Amino acid sequence: MKRLALTGICMLATTGLMSSAAMAAGGQDKILEFDTMVGVSRPYTGTANPIRGVNGGGLPWVIGPVEGELTIDGKLEIRVTGLVFADDPAVPIQNQGRNTVPNFRAIVSCQTVNMQTDPPSPQVLNVTTGLFPATEAGNAYIEAQVDLPQPCIAPIIFVTNPNGAWFAATGM
Repeated sequence: MKRLALTGICMLATTGLMSSAAMAAGGQDKILEFDTMVGVSRPYTGTANPIRGVNGGGLPWVIGPVEGELTIDGKLEIRVTGLVFADDPAVPIQNQGRNTVPNFRAIVSCQTVNMQTDPPSPQVLNVTTGLFPATEAGNAYIEAQVDLPQPCIAPIIFVTNPNGAWFAATGM
């Protein structure tokens, strides 16, 4: 009888702890919150040195203030300011300090687990948003719902051109 009562108490305590952990996790729905990104610079321009399979834009870019967050359920918001061509000798003088791309998109890159292999192995999975309008001053607001892999480990957010070459990335 004592053993049965002790087992019941342990089960209740475990259930209570699990419920508390679930409630605490529910309040922590942000995977990533950021207020800085870095523009693509040499040697990351072009196809020579992709990051997680994402090529850099063809020329150097810089970015101003940014605010963004990614939640567990895949909601992505990024307020981009001043994402423009860098003042760099490789960039034609008439394009320096300007954005000539009418639309940006975002890529969320996650490390995840490939359960199709035995044993399970690490895998990179990149998820892309639709297009969002961008101004000549390099301002844009990206708000999208993406289908994140589970788990999404060490996410990197890229702001890209419509073809997926990155202009700015988190991880500065």
